Amino acid sequence: MFQGKSIRTQWLDERFVELCFDREGSVINKFDAATLQELQAATESIAAAADVRGVLITSAKDGFIAGADITGFPALFASSTGAIQAVFADANKVMNAVEDLPVPTVVAINGFALGGGLELALSADCRVVSTTAQLGFPEVKLGLVPGFGGTVRLPRVASVATTLEWISSGAPRNAEAAKAAGVADEVVAPEALREAALALLRKAAAGEFDWRARRAMKLEAVKQASAEISAVATKTGEAVRKAGVNKHQPAALAAVELIARSALLHRQAALELETETFTRLAQGQAAASLVQIFLSEQLLKKRAKERAKNARSLGKAAVLGAGIMGGGIAYTGANKGTPVLLKDIQQQQLDIGLAEARKYLGKQVASGKLTQQRADGVLASIQPQLDYSNFDTVDVVVEAVVEKLEVKRSVLAEVEAVTRSDAIIATNTSSLRIDDLCVTLQRPENFVGMHFFNPAPLMPLVEVIRGGKTSEAAVATIVKFASSMGKTPIVVKDGPGFLVNRILTPYMLSFMQLVRDGVDFVAIDKAMEQFGWPMGPAYLNDVIGMDTANHVFRIISAGFPDRLRRDASDAVQVMLEQKRLGQKNGVGFYRYEPDPAGKPKKSIDPATYELLKPLQRGAQQLALEQIVERMMLPVIVEAAWCLDEEVVASPHELDMALLLGLGLPQYLGGALKYADWLGLDNVVAMSDRHATLGKHFVVPASLREKAAKGERYYQ
Repeated sequence: MFQGKSIRTQWLDERFVELCFDREGSVINKFDAATLQELQAATESIAAAADVRGVLITSAKDGFIAGADITGFPALFASSTGAIQAVFADANKVMNAVEDLPVPTVVAINGFALGGGLELALSADCRVVSTTAQLGFPEVKLGLVPGFGGTVRLPRVASVATTLEWISSGAPRNAEAAKAAGVADEVVAPEALREAALALLRKAAAGEFDWRARRAMKLEAVKQASAEISAVATKTGEAVRKAGVNKHQPAALAAVELIARSALLHRQAALELETETFTRLAQGQAAASLVQIFLSEQLLKKRAKERAKNARSLGKAAVLGAGIMGGGIAYTGANKGTPVLLKDIQQQQLDIGLAEARKYLGKQVASGKLTQQRADGVLASIQPQLDYSNFDTVDVVVEAVVEKLEVKRSVLAEVEAVTRSDAIIATNTSSLRIDDLCVTLQRPENFVGMHFFNPAPLMPLVEVIRGGKTSEAAVATIVKFASSMGKTPIVVKDGPGFLVNRILTPYMLSFMQLVRDGVDFVAIDKAMEQFGWPMGPAYLNDVIGMDTANHVFRIISAGFPDRLRRDASDAVQVMLEQKRLGQKNGVGFYRYEPDPAGKPKKSIDPATYELLKPLQRGAQQLALEQIVERMMLPVIVEAAWCLDEEVVASPHELDMALLLGLGLPQYLGGALKYADWLGLDNVVAMSDRHATLGKHFVVPASLREKAAKGERYYQ
């Protein structure tokens, strides 16, 4: 009947028609403009055919439909309000046409039915779902709401309460949950899916149940009192706020308001309200950033996969230096299936490392993610030892000893002598240059940086640092190893601070300048936390540890003495001189006492103000916007310099490193995405206003050129 590149229709027995999604050249089905056009044409051909008794909607892929083609969103969202609304109005006409076919329709859902995929399924009269299926609306995770009628059809198929919960959370549901909610009519084994869907279609065509009545309910307002709808929406909104949703990511709360309002409307008016809400969110900062993050994640996965083609085999690994960090790295590798030798010169450090592994395994067992048997097996695959026995059997060594140049050089030379000639040796350093560390090595081409962020099991980023003599095979092998751990590896060039800590340094320099200029450190923390950071800079120094922070900032500042120069004395040095290390010893900028759960709870310490007074030039109050501008501009400036100097290959990788390694607010999309949002001409104007504060406020010439040409970092 119809044959396209993503959809085909064909006659079945009993005058039924099958509409099958089978996207050419792809392992998944997804909606783009071409697929919607094909769906319209296929639907029109079915509606025009004589004697059709029913329609079976299927997928030839392992999953049903994964949702919309996100790659087209940035260009669409940059267009006019009218253009966006027109696209979704046309899409809804197609979904309406499916819903309005003059015969019963049944969808067979296998695998994922997400976003637009579930919206299409809701346009049908009945849904038969495989036991392996996952259904949901993840749009809020992209800063959006469903746009193909999901907020309209789900409350009429299931309930308002189900719709509020599914859409505001963005979490997928399994088949049984879909059945319980009324989204699925039947749940069957994958091998029985097609026949079960056909059997239900036969019943509908034979009039054994009233599919027309079901359809009619989807055209009218929800049959529920407005006061009841308002009450459940209010309760959901409160839960959303309690979960930490804030003004910077408005999609979840916008969805709650939309669903409560549209439930009281007929189909067309409700669809128009959905399109208005979608368009408003699509033109906001959060959606632009979250969509870009999604696309960047896909790019990073693709590049890691391509690099892994040049990697050496990975059978067994070793971690050199135990303690909390080494134990965390060993656990992370072992938990993903790589046996690990854990070596230290002190039994006490080995005990600490194994305790760290037990802690994380215990949490997984308690949460039901691991069985005790599986946890015991993971722990058994970590071999603690005080010597180098069996190091000649490992493919990768991760060195995680103390952050001292001579100690690391000595240990690296030792381990190279006892490993195979093709083994890759990686150093987990946060500040020491790879080229400085490899001078004692005979095979520097097999040496690479592998910078984990603390705590290693939880932080998703690994910086893979390429030294001047590092081979592509070494980089590829560590990228593959990091990926096998479930991490996001980003390859960066060797240099002071590499990428993330280098960009963090001018941020902290600006913090210390603000304190010097008389701004309350608590006010700075509050401003940056309201801006979206998980913690302000003073609090962050306390968490990192004042000694660690001072060490890293000193090395990086020394590496860029012209642009990242520290004052002779600053707030971090004062805290360190007073032995106020932060959470390590209970006092830093703040004072810490354990809460009932044993976690450090901060409180303001008046003594901090007295210690800082000698540094300060009086007292000064700045508006939140002024504090944010002075804190964030140096981040943009240094990010631009890093891109110019090819520390990292692209804006995508740079911004993802900051999001994953620093906790930069997601709604910003990263430093360079944030610069694009502000407008590069505005960034240049800010730079000119603050240039007297230091060269870390002065944008590079490349950024000025982009601004003059009206360009962006993300074209």
